[in-house]
Amino acid sequence: MGRCDGSAPLLGAAMSMQQRIEAALELHFSHIQALSAPPRLMSAMRHAVFPGGARIRPQLCLAVAKACGDDAPALSDAAAVAIELMHCASLVHDDMPCFDDADTRRGQITVHKLYGEPLALLTGDGLIVMAYQVMARAGRVFPARLADLISTISDGVGAPDGIVAGQAWECETKVALSQYQRAKTGALFVAATCAGAQAAGVDPAPWRALGEALGEAYQVADDIRDVMGQAETLGKPVGQDAQHGRPSAAADLGLAGALAYFQKLMDAAVNSVPACANRQAMQQLVRLESERLVPQSAYEQIQRHVAVAEHRANA
Repeated sequence: MGRCDGSAPLLGAAMSMQQRIEAALELHFSHIQALSAPPRLMSAMRHAVFPGGARIRPQLCLAVAKACGDDAPALSDAAAVAIELMHCASLVHDDMPCFDDADTRRGQITVHKLYGEPLALLTGDGLIVMAYQVMARAGRVFPARLADLISTISDGVGAPDGIVAGQAWECETKVALSQYQRAKTGALFVAATCAGAQAAGVDPAPWRALGEALGEAYQVADDIRDVMGQAETLGKPVGQDAQHGRPSAAADLGLAGALAYFQKLMDAAVNSVPACANRQAMQQLVRLESERLVPQSAYEQIQRHVAVAEHRANA
């Protein structure tokens, strides 16, 4: 059983977490390359995953694994890859005409626009199955940890409260904003923190709160950028929430209220990092992610927006 003693340094490692994730993704894609595979399906699956975005979910998974000793790095890598594959699959499906009908994702043409809708559907399905192939392959070395890991990742994706449920809430006539955000975004963040601990043989319960706070904060930041029209930061078309009538923190709370709520969630995330030798380094990673999600320039832009609105109201 691993210990959350922080014996593996979080910062200054020879290979950055981003490099480690990309290498692990390439490794596991190499396992499914075969002459018998449909070439356009293989190409579409790679297009959906590479180049990646911030890879925040797998980075979070590996950061927690490192904080907990990371005594099984191949298993930690597999968990991080599986979570990223699930996330990428959800993006492929989310971009399709039945949902957002988006033209771009991560700065490039969406899968259904480039390969067609039938292949996009199969691409998402293929990535979901690939996630389980990755876990099955890596779990042979640590079979005692595999069942809990698969359960954690599955709960983050499926019903009743995973990202599939979050997407399905968009098909309902009414949903509470917090419930929608917990499923649509938060669930996979919880899976990331808990899976990181489980891959290292550590009780995941103390890490759950970090995933919950970060997941909700990430969705609030996404709502803010969607309203502010930051397509480059989002990596997808803006104005989607209003266009599709989706729940949004920015719509419910206003930009200033959403910004204050985001900061509250990030403060909660920092404070929720469990006690371990690398706690301060882990907290610093969370603070850096907060700045990436909503940079200081966005705060200043929102403050100017609020000031103009108040001036007009009082004129």
